[in-house]
Amino acid sequence: MRTTLTIATALLIAGQALGDFAELVKQGDVYDAQFKPDAALQYYLPAEKLNPNDAALLVKITRQYVYRMGDLPAKADQLKSVRTALAYAERAVKLAPGDCDPHLSVAICLGKLTPLVGNKEGIEASHKIKAEAETAAKLNPKNDFAWHLLGRWNQELAQIGGMTRALAMIVYGALPSASYDDAVKYFQKAIALNPNRLIHYVELGRTYALMGRKAEAKKFIEQGLAMTNRDQDDPGTKERGRKTLQTLE
Repeated sequence: MRTTLTIATALLIAGQALGDFAELVKQGDVYDAQFKPDAALQYYLPAEKLNPNDAALLVKITRQYVYRMGDLPAKADQLKSVRTALAYAERAVKLAPGDCDPHLSVAICLGKLTPLVGNKEGIEASHKIKAEAETAAKLNPKNDFAWHLLGRWNQELAQIGGMTRALAMIVYGALPSASYDDAVKYFQKAIALNPNRLIHYVELGRTYALMGRKAEAKKFIEQGLAMTNRDQDDPGTKERGRKTLQTLE
């Protein structure tokens, strides 16, 4: 009799915990959709204590620490936030290596990390960004942002000049090969998958600007600027687009 009661009590407690977990995640999702990371974390972090091995939740927590970076003026605080985000993303990959989102989260975190660290760590990160983005795209070929990251990776790496690339090879090891043509290809694929995400258009236009193809650059940047903000990074994306347009005048 006592054993039966003990099992029933344990099941009741477990059921209550699962209910609390779901409610906490639900409340966090409300603030996640509003791009309010600190508020979202007030619910996601307690949920993590109830279920620390939920990869989907770890991806959500990763996103909040990335979002927080825009509100942190000090570089040291930004670096701390993105390293925290990366740690959550890497935990998610270990728990769900066959899911796209954890790998995509790692690539995003590393992309945010590279401007904040030294050349050696940045070069090491560049290799990982490409690998994680390729894995994400392979796991879910319909994920437009995985292809966007591959486009952005090529766009950034292609800008590194021959002398800098040669120096990096001597000091840190070879940089991966990249090209504007590949960047264009990946951005076009991202647009085909999700024509409603303005960052694809702006970054495609910026790539054309780097290639000296001004008419196409203006066309796509202006198309992106005319679209409604939907994602947390959209205001910053539009600012990059405006600055690029100024160089084309």
